[in-house]
Amino acid sequence: MDTTASFNRIAALIGDRARVDMLTALMAGRALTATELADHAGVARPTASAHLAALTGAGLLEVEKQGRHRYFRLANEDVAGLLEGLMGVAHRIASAPVSTGPVDPALRQARACYDHLAGEWGVRIHDSFVRRGFLRLEADALQLTYAGRGFIAGTGIDLDALARSRRPLCRACLDWSERRHHLAGALGAALLERYLELGWLRRRQHSRALAVTARGQRELAAFTE
Repeated sequence: MDTTASFNRIAALIGDRARVDMLTALMAGRALTATELADHAGVARPTASAHLAALTGAGLLEVEKQGRHRYFRLANEDVAGLLEGLMGVAHRIASAPVSTGPVDPALRQARACYDHLAGEWGVRIHDSFVRRGFLRLEADALQLTYAGRGFIAGTGIDLDALARSRRPLCRACLDWSERRHHLAGALGAALLERYLELGWLRRRQHSRALAVTARGQRELAAFTE
């Protein structure tokens, strides 16, 4: 299939409201069942199954079987980046020029973008790492420096294990509410998991928004000094 045909196919799939609702629900990074996605999109189970089959067939979703259940998730970080970018474009078109990003303050402050941290805190961490020389842009790729490796090692994250994964260690992802970059890639995902483990952030039910705890406010501020 040529690139134009693939582009048209993906655009047509994403152009349906129910499929958009399902894809948006999966941006929180959790795997969901067809029933859960049907409820989220407000459609019948057979309709949801047809949508999910189309999205899976196009490579936008992947499915995992566990017992009698089938769980759906976004296929990869590229799909999440595509959706994040489209959300920004859609919001700019639909809103007044002076308004950017989601109205919900919780989504603006901290949210899951697939498996990494987005929003004000995500951008603040990315900018802090660049300012302190932990991240450097080389040949259009974001690189973790020697100083950055030392800092990350101190957080308890196993960089050797991350290096063995097939995904890039660091990626810059354009944040649709802040219009600047936050940190994605294997390191971005590992950092979000670490923040959750430490209790700095908490997931909110049925939402991409992440609650920043009182301890998290203090620790994240120190983390980005």
